[in-house]
Amino acid sequence: MFRRTALVALTAVAALTLAACGDDSPAASSSGSSTTNLSGTVTVFAAASLTGSFTQLGKDFEKANPGVKVVFNFAGSSALAQQINQGAPADVFASAAPKNMDQVTDKNTPTTFVQNTLEIAVPKGNPAKITGLKDFADKNKKIALCAAQVPCGAAADKVFKAVGITPEPDSLEQDVKAALTKVSLGEVDAALVYKTDVLAAKDKVEGIEFPEADKAINEYPIATLTKAPNAAGAKAFVDYVLSDQGKAVLTAAGFDAP
Repeated sequence: MFRRTALVALTAVAALTLAACGDDSPAASSSGSSTTNLSGTVTVFAAASLTGSFTQLGKDFEKANPGVKVVFNFAGSSALAQQINQGAPADVFASAAPKNMDQVTDKNTPTTFVQNTLEIAVPKGNPAKITGLKDFADKNKKIALCAAQVPCGAAADKVFKAVGITPEPDSLEQDVKAALTKVSLGEVDAALVYKTDVLAAKDKVEGIEFPEADKAINEYPIATLTKAPNAAGAKAFVDYVLSDQGKAVLTAAGFDAP
């Protein structure tokens, strides 16, 4: 009888020990680094200026969730909003401006997750001797700006109006990466892009800060879509972006907290 009672007691203790270990396992952790039962593809439509940081976040998210593949569509926020409204299959939308997020009818409540500021980008060595915004009104300078419907273009327009400058652009680009490419290839003397883009370009361009940049600080909202093909994966990815791990990647890329 004693042996049987002892065996039952030992079995109960073992069961409790295993349960306790289960509560401390990575899958049950409250850190948010991994989520159970996730699978399939998470399709993320994201502003072009998020290319570097979101590519890294996608890799980190896949590592934390081995059953998931993250696929990105990077472009101008206005173009992405239009694609979503036309029925393009997407799970998450991250916009470079609230205006473009507001245009999307198929979305859950957005969350602002970062801010970004404009900066002047010039080729290495600044051969045209660009010094500030006034150079954007010089017809002898080759200038690239984002188109007005693109968040970086709308922000630039707001800055120019605030300081009373009428720019003379030689090209209007459909996303900020295209404008930056013009600079890195030496096709223009300067472009107005985000400071995160200058940082991402590293040794390909130089950045010139200007005090008027605080006239148009862009806020970036992110949201899951109500018709997301992978709703669970969409929510998990947004949660990851908003987590401490996500914030660390975005801060390293030059984004500011909202």
